[in-house]
Amino acid sequence: MSGAVGVPAWRTKPSWYLVAADDRMIPPPAQRAMAERAGATVAEAPDSRSIYVSQPATVVDLIRQAAAA
Repeated sequence: MSGAVGVPAWRTKPSWYLVAADDRMIPPPAQRAMAERAGATVAEAPDSRSIYVSQPATVVDLIRQAAAA
């Protein structure tokens, strides 16, 4: 299977990014840079890579913001 990708979705569709401020695998400055490159709305929380497990309410809040936009 082969094919060319046209315009990547992150260039034309809104996106949101949750920065895990205490992540030691992907440094927060790198996360912020990726989010900025994608033009994402950024939220940040003090936690590690497992933020989706340890802070589900924070994740749900961000998803709700995205869905309401």
